[in-house]
Formats: sequence, C-alpha cells, structure tokens
Amino acid sequence: MQKAQLSSVPFFSGLGKKELAAVAQQTDELDLPQGKVIAQEGDFGHEFFVVEEGTAEVTRGGDKVAELGPGDFFGEMALLDEDRRTATVTATSPMKLVVMSRADFRALDASMPRLHASVCAAIEERRAQGAAVG
Repeated sequence: MQKAQLSSVPFFSGLGKKELAAVAQQTDELDLPQGKVIAQEGDFGHEFFVVEEGTAEVTRGGDKVAELGPGDFFGEMALLDEDRRTATVTATSPMKLVVMSRADFRALDASMPRLHASVCAAIEERRAQGAAVG
C-alpha cells in the first residue's frame, strides 16, 4: 500500500514519512471475491485490514451492525490482543484489502510509540462506540 493511502487511515495519519514507509513495507494486498468471509466472529484474529476497494458487511450475532468501504479498517483489536473476533466481516463486492499481521505490527510497534498510541486510541474509541471488529 502506498504511503499516501496509509496516511488516510486514522491511526496512521499522525505518522511521519519514514514511519509510513516502514508500515507500508509490512503490509500486503489481498484480492477477495464477493461473498468471502474475511473475519469470523469467535475466531482468533491475527491480522488487521484496511479496505482499499469494495465493500463489506459487518455482523454480530447474525445482525448487521455496519458496512465498510474504502478507507475503513477492521481487525485492529487483533494487533494488540489475542482475543476472539467480535464480529463477522463478509465481502459484499469484490474487494482489495491491505493486511498487516500481528507479528509485523509488533515488529514495528517496538520502534514506533506513536503507532502504538494511535492503535490504542482507535481501539478505545471503537470499544466506547460498541463497534470494534476485533
């Protein structure tokens, strides 16, 4: 993912150019078909995702709770916690996602205190809204 695209993600927006370049090196792109389950409620999460293209539906307990589109992110709780996913995310169109594993995040996290603080703030904000998609 390009640095400019990463900077549009809220918790990457406060990072400098060198930090964004380091984050970009730790991400991969993933193309998925419509109907693909990306994250399953109750499963253990190991990745964080940013929607580059396409749309997805977020469900909790079978009920739709949100829709995701370009620039939205999910799975942020998996970066810090080894908890189970709190919702299911299913592609409602073909999608292009940016993905970062917990291991890659942790490698960056140790040298980027601003990244850690931003992720924690995003998680707390989503938890307060009841909208976290671990």
